[in-house]
Amino acid sequence: MGGVPESHTGWTFLTNHARVLAAIADDPNVRIRDIAAHCRLTERAVQKIIADLEQDGYLSHTREGRTNTYRIEPGKVLRHPAEAGLPVASLLSLLVEDEARRERADGSVSGGNPTAH
Repeated sequence: MGGVPESHTGWTFLTNHARVLAAIADDPNVRIRDIAAHCRLTERAVQKIIADLEQDGYLSHTREGRTNTYRIEPGKVLRHPAEAGLPVASLLSLLVEDEARRERADGSVSGGNPTAH
C-alpha cells in the first residue's frame, strides 16, 4: 500500500468529488487504491467521497467477488445553483474526453464513456 500522496497547495478548478467521479467514469471497475493514486488523495478520502456520492444518488455500486462495479447516474443534476439543470454527464463528458486526449498524446490506451455506465 502506498503512502499519503504529496499535497497540493492553492486552489484548483475541480473538486476532489469531480475528480473521483471522472476516474470512475473512465473505468467503472477501478480500485479505490488506483483512484487515490490518480487523484492524489488518500484511500480514506476516496472512500469518503464515494460514500458522499452514493448518499446523494450520483453513484451506486455492486459487489462482484472482490471487485466493485460502479454505476454513475448520468441524468443527476449538479448541486450548485449556478449549474442548475446541468446533468453530471455533461461535466463528465468534458473530463473523460480530456483524459482520453492526454492519454492518446502519451501513446496510452484511452478509457470509457461516462454516459454508458
